[in-house]
Amino acid sequence: MPDVPRPPVKDWATDFDHTHPDYAANAPAILAELRETCPVAHTDRFGGAWLPTRHDDVARIAKDHEHFSSQGIIITDWRPEEPAPMGYAPPITSDPPFHAIARRFLLEFFSPKAIDGWEETARTTCRELIAQIKESGEEVVDVATAYAQHIPVRVIADMLDLPREDGDKFRVFIHRILEEPGQNTVDDWGETLDFYLQEKIAERRENLGDDLMSYLIKADIEGMALLDEHVRGTIALLIIAGIDTTWSALGSSLWHLAQNPDHRRRWTEDPAVQPFAIEEFLRFYAPVTMARLVAKDVEIGGCPMHVGDWTLLSFPAANRDPDAFERADEFIIDRQRNRHSAFGLGIHRCIGSNLARMELRVALEEWMAAFPDFELADPDAVTWSTGQVRGPRRMPFRLPH
Repeated sequence: MPDVPRPPVKDWATDFDHTHPDYAANAPAILAELRETCPVAHTDRFGGAWLPTRHDDVARIAKDHEHFSSQGIIITDWRPEEPAPMGYAPPITSDPPFHAIARRFLLEFFSPKAIDGWEETARTTCRELIAQIKESGEEVVDVATAYAQHIPVRVIADMLDLPREDGDKFRVFIHRILEEPGQNTVDDWGETLDFYLQEKIAERRENLGDDLMSYLIKADIEGMALLDEHVRGTIALLIIAGIDTTWSALGSSLWHLAQNPDHRRRWTEDPAVQPFAIEEFLRFYAPVTMARLVAKDVEIGGCPMHVGDWTLLSFPAANRDPDAFERADEFIIDRQRNRHSAFGLGIHRCIGSNLARMELRVALEEWMAAFPDFELADPDAVTWSTGQVRGPRRMPFRLPH
């Protein structure tokens, strides 16, 4: 079925809709205005939802597991049926104490040492994509689709030992789940992520290996194998979160560099600044906004939140709060103090942060080595994803040849 257009937003303070294209195009400005005029916005959409924009409020909610449940982390018009504490995509949808158990299974695969082993895969992928762009001879290239979107797909596919050529399927799943939640439906269950994973997990059970999917299938809790829905939910999380977040962060970073030749020169001429630049890209263009469900009535910023309400955790807003960062609304390429929350706060801080940082670093290193000078071909042609992960989805660059 086709996407259903979202009704126009009357007032971002009282009728916000983070899935609306207007929000996707103008999120930083909208969040900055709300922080000044209505620090905790509300909407009756989605059955009732809140949008805190101050760093302290976002941090308080992220760390308060008594009043806010992670059972639902993507806002929809309905409430999740999968019971806490596991939720539908453990560990990100899991509440304590089960959260710690579900997270522990993944730690060894996402440790710094383990991620070091995937750097060559990422670097080879980047070089192959760049070679294809150069071989095309095209002056204008959509770098979002020709470069950024492919890198995390290939790494995650290899980690799970899934076909790289299924990348197009992964992107369809991401669009349905994150960009238009509840706005389109799939009549054929065979076209859903659940069906795809059910089939792949069944095949893997017959041919276990050393990959991450096999590891989850073989894992146990006190001698009991993980439930099928646990395995399926965790792999779904790795595909969706592991791809879209890095794709978006990389796209935003390249979008910034295309418009700032002084920062391109600084990156190239002063390699020591690169680690600081990466952290500033993550702060300034943090792609992820998480959600929580109110589990007990509570008041945040003077606003009474009730059981069943949605609450967005806007890490992008928190990262530009002037009470938390000096010159918060400026991109400072060599910012020294940068305790940003791009990877979240509290126990749900992104377990894949080492992987995301590595992919972002490698992708920028390889791109800047190949194309030290480039620019947006048409700034008005850039489009941004809707929903809770924001990044460029169409981004035509003019490249030198």
